[in-house]
Amino acid sequence: MTAVDVGAAMWPPGTYLHRLTTQARDSLRAMAPRRRAQPGDVLISQGAEERHVLLLQAGVAKVTALTAEGVESLLAIRVGGDLIGEMSALNDLPRSATVTACTPLAFSVIRRPQLRAFLEQQPSAALALAGMVADRLRWANQFRVDFTAYSAKVRVARVLVKMALAYGRRTPTGLEIGFELTQSELAGLCGAAEVTVQKSLRDFRRAGSIVTGYRTVTVIDLDALQRAAEL
Repeated sequence: MTAVDVGAAMWPPGTYLHRLTTQARDSLRAMAPRRRAQPGDVLISQGAEERHVLLLQAGVAKVTALTAEGVESLLAIRVGGDLIGEMSALNDLPRSATVTACTPLAFSVIRRPQLRAFLEQQPSAALALAGMVADRLRWANQFRVDFTAYSAKVRVARVLVKMALAYGRRTPTGLEIGFELTQSELAGLCGAAEVTVQKSLRDFRRAGSIVTGYRTVTVIDLDALQRAAEL
């Protein structure tokens, strides 16, 4: 295994740090001092006129947005290795969502001039950022399709498959989704009622596709879960 592979293996697949070369990864992580946040701390507020990005180095954060009706909608989960807030840094528009710590966090605040200089000096990092943004756009577009075209149970299976593949940590029993996720948060990601999520998880457990613990899900039969997700 090469040095690049060793460094990448420290970060969940799909995260920005996982995509970078060792040189780019070390440069980005050394760019700003680490800060700490506690569960419930708001790191980014929807509508704020800010242009910095956050490099999440440990912990889990959630991305939410208020709808026109004032209802909070869970858009995504971000974990250690993820870059957050890149859209405002790139397009000069106000923050489109709120980012809140779900667990104790370690993160760095990277100013836009720092980010731009880094991307200019590290062309591969610029390509990695473009790939990350494209993947997030694809996720959002697919979610819209799933919401209208598939049942709630299929949507739950699809979200579990996507999170397992993007953030799963290999264990002796399967792919453990490596962060705490409440059933209400999972319901928000799936666009389903919490009771529907509970029933779906119970069905997947009985089918031997997953095992669950306290706020954890491990996919033990990915093929079966993908069939349930109609993938």
